[in-house]
Amino acid sequence: MAHLSREEAAGLLERFHRHLRDHRLPVTPQRTLIARVLFESDEHLSVEAIERRLKQMGARVGTATVYRTLDTLVESGLLRTHDFGEGFRRYEPVASSPQHEHLVCLRCGAVHEFQNDRLERMLPVIADEFHFQHQRHRIEIYGLCRDCRQRDLGGLLK
Repeated sequence: MAHLSREEAAGLLERFHRHLRDHRLPVTPQRTLIARVLFESDEHLSVEAIERRLKQMGARVGTATVYRTLDTLVESGLLRTHDFGEGFRRYEPVASSPQHEHLVCLRCGAVHEFQNDRLERMLPVIADEFHFQHQRHRIEIYGLCRDCRQRDLGGLLK
């Protein structure tokens, strides 16, 4: 995941606070910390990873609060949820960055983002061939990452 700049993370946090106020929900330190962990991360975090980071920060936040805050962030449109088939969900901030896709390693669980202009141009064409109006998409490619393949080949990849 591309790391958000400080300005982007601060902007998302302000939008989250505005969403909470607009929906008459309290802006609490716990909700703010959870949002900050997500907005300042360069990874697609799971609930377990979020809780681990909060604990490392010395924050005491209950699991139910984490889940409720994640639900609120997703409902607000500031967070996207991903299920990469690992038995749990991962979360990604929705910034103004362009559309991107994911490469998911089946062995180590690494998630790499990529963009491809040709792919983006082809998706509406493919949809049109099937008389389907393309509005949005999500593509995940599963396989083995370079590091795992390198380990299998004993360092032969360059």
